[in-house]
Amino acid sequence: MVIEANIKEKPKIEQDLADIVALQRSITEKLTEFIVGNRELIELIIISLLTEGHILIEGVPGTAKTTIAKAIAAITGCDFGRIQGAVDIQPADMIGVRIFDPNTREFTMRKGPVFTNILLADELNRVNPKAQSAFIEIMSERHATIDGITMPLPSPFVVIATQNPYEQEGTFPLIEAQRDRFMFSMISTYLGAEDELQVIKRATSGKLDWNVFASTIKALSDKEKLLQIIKNVSNVRLEEPVHTYIRDIVMATRTHSDIDLGASSRASISLVKGAKGVAAMEGRSYVIPDDVKRIAPSVLLHRIYPTREAELEGVRASDIIKEILETVEVA
Repeated sequence: MVIEANIKEKPKIEQDLADIVALQRSITEKLTEFIVGNRELIELIIISLLTEGHILIEGVPGTAKTTIAKAIAAITGCDFGRIQGAVDIQPADMIGVRIFDPNTREFTMRKGPVFTNILLADELNRVNPKAQSAFIEIMSERHATIDGITMPLPSPFVVIATQNPYEQEGTFPLIEAQRDRFMFSMISTYLGAEDELQVIKRATSGKLDWNVFASTIKALSDKEKLLQIIKNVSNVRLEEPVHTYIRDIVMATRTHSDIDLGASSRASISLVKGAKGVAAMEGRSYVIPDDVKRIAPSVLLHRIYPTREAELEGVRASDIIKEILETVEVA
């Protein structure tokens, strides 16, 4: 009976994986009709969505981060919300507020932009510490508290936050506790010469009109199907050697001589979830060490802090991560 059940289960697993691969390819193909380059960013946002992990994007403005997030939301049938970071923003501006209605003499709830599926928090480091504290609750607990009333956020819920490290005035660096809430991070850069030329040509021919492109988007999924896909991704297997490999990578960040603050246990959990996302997009029901190695830079980059001596010598966090991944072996 067990053998028969396994035989019946195998086609279902294969179909589940085929659906994940098809969705990922369809999203990427549709986005490339409008977005030039940014393949790494697109892939990481898709992995974030498949694993319900938040992502922090650091780098220069004007690199299509907002457009990619809006397009992925439309393609997957998700709601999209946006918060523009500002020094004077208050928690109520993000999570909402209760308003007294004089006609009914009752308070009504006005939900803020965080009550969505894909939330873009643009220039998060411009948000003041008080509002950032409320944002930590949103990210880690996936609920918001308004006037003492706790309300769950919709599912799926993914935060895509950006910050511009080149602008210092009016900014509040994210504290370690908040950075650690992000499952992934990456540094976005300008396009190369050929991609930049492609942007110019598309702009000349009128192919960079968002409203025109948005009108051609047909949802390839809906929230219910997406939640099932997210569940299927979480069912991807990890064997003991991969568990040990993840542990050894995280422990290496805590003992490295050039690292002042290593990765937390959230990094271990993020490596597990991220590797499952990579494996699923490759059509596999199990994780291999290369999946971990592929996602590790995005998991660790914002979590490790080089020592002052290392920084003075020009050693970057990305250099240390590369060294760790080259030296830590699979047991």
